[in-house]
Amino acid sequence: MSKTMFSEIIESDKFRKNLKALSKKRFQSLPDDLDIFIDTQLKLFHKQKIDNGGILRITNLSVDYPFFYKVKKFACKSLKGRGVQSGIRIIYAYYEDKDTIEFIEIYHKSDQENEDTEWIKKRYKQD
Repeated sequence: MSKTMFSEIIESDKFRKNLKALSKKRFQSLPDDLDIFIDTQLKLFHKQKIDNGGILRITNLSVDYPFFYKVKKFACKSLKGRGVQSGIRIIYAYYEDKDTIEFIEIYHKSDQENEDTEWIKKRYKQD
């Protein structure tokens, strides 16, 4: 995992499992692509407040904190010629007070239409 400006970067078990499956089958460059994504797009979005329209806040989860985001622009070298329109989706949580990123889910849009909102709600349910 890349060294970044963030205090901590965490991967959920679900994310690790999905990443391993995707990179083993079709997208061998995914681990390297993820490092580049962290060092560029995540840093630009959360640290420099530059929005290229590739990261969207998810607001329909009924969870106040942390803040959840969906990455829709993700460059994958295994999909030459596609640029950021790779179809890879990443769901992550950002704990602003701790400056921590937690990767929750990664998938290709041909395999799964949207994030698993029920799983996220259940896991991050606030009492």
